[in-house]
Amino acid sequence: MTTQPMNITLSSQPADARWGDKAILSSNDSGMTLHLTGADPLNTIQRAAHKIDSQGIRHVALTGEGWHLEQCWAFWQGFRGPKGQRKVEWPALGDHEQAEFDRRLKIIDWVRNVINLPADDLGPEQLAHTAIDLISEVGGSAVSYRITKGDDLREQGYMGLHTVGRGSSRPPVLLALDYNPTGDDSAPVYACLVGKGITFDTGGYSLKQSSFMDSMKSDMGGAATVTGALAMAISRGLNKRVKLYLCCADNMVSSNAFKLGDIIRYRNGKTVEVMNTDAEGRLVLADGLIDASEQQPTLLIDAATLTGAAKTALGNDYHALFTFDEVLAQTLMGSAVSENEPFWRLPLAEFHRSHLPSNFADLNNIASPSHAAGASSAAAFLSYFVSNYQQGWLHIDCSATYRKGAVDQWAAGATGLGVRTIANLLLK
Repeated sequence: MTTQPMNITLSSQPADARWGDKAILSSNDSGMTLHLTGADPLNTIQRAAHKIDSQGIRHVALTGEGWHLEQCWAFWQGFRGPKGQRKVEWPALGDHEQAEFDRRLKIIDWVRNVINLPADDLGPEQLAHTAIDLISEVGGSAVSYRITKGDDLREQGYMGLHTVGRGSSRPPVLLALDYNPTGDDSAPVYACLVGKGITFDTGGYSLKQSSFMDSMKSDMGGAATVTGALAMAISRGLNKRVKLYLCCADNMVSSNAFKLGDIIRYRNGKTVEVMNTDAEGRLVLADGLIDASEQQPTLLIDAATLTGAAKTALGNDYHALFTFDEVLAQTLMGSAVSENEPFWRLPLAEFHRSHLPSNFADLNNIASPSHAAGASSAAAFLSYFVSNYQQGWLHIDCSATYRKGAVDQWAAGATGLGVRTIANLLLK
């Protein structure tokens, strides 16, 4: 039996007093009305859509005036949830808006779906292959790639990724993907994207409590975000060469897992003493950043669900941005504003690079106890693996990637935030 959709209309007028002074929703015999009387109408639409979904309404039609691209997208961001099916009858959009809306539905929903998958369904190798499938679908013959996994990583010197991933029965994987629309093998690489793809993070021997481990299927959120960003940029017309590096592994406890006091020797000559196995994301990203730096790109962006410290500072509401490059920081923030995505810059200075002393190696993988700025020291650690870290490099600590529980405007699970901003930056 086919259900009739609930009609949803927009209004700039406040709701009738019987619905309450600050009501964003009212209903009558013809459907429901969203009242856009606040300072942020898109946020109001998203919150109202999530409220509609929370009432168990799964089939709606957006009708009347005012439904354009951003209004439709805000509705979908709030209406979409990780369980069950939803059906939306969308209003007619112009050709350009429709094309952009369709690519968001395809790519950002892919990002949210992949992050929400249980770790049992998405291991390191599956993550790499699903990323290849997405980029190949939009990039076609301009896409080539190489997968290196397991002991081949050790033999080729990818010691951070191999060390972290060797404790799992699922081998670690490095995906190196090349999007080269020029067709010229000698074309310069404009940008490199590096993503943390920890498909499950127990913390290793520095074991997480259950309350911190229960969302660690999402620890590959950085890899999903940069993959989605590249796909989005390609679908928007990217004509420059971009390379994508995904550093994929499980961080598990086993007789073969890495231990506190181990020393990792990287290909760029740096040695790192492991004093916390739960600070593993930076260890795998280091390998990807070394490869990316060798390409001498104009722009190098890494994205990772890297630290709890960034979430402590920003909650799940903003992605944290770190960079030494003032001009690039402003450019990224401009992209975020134009895409209506939340980023916030946190400090990264030269002195943070001295917060990682080790008695036995060049670096410690965590800051000394006297330095509490965990997100900044993690970014500083990564800078040792970027050859020109003061210019052209952005580190994104993906605080806004995933929500353990529903809030006013979001269902539980992945948000897909950040994809559009990075794509926007790639096209500047």
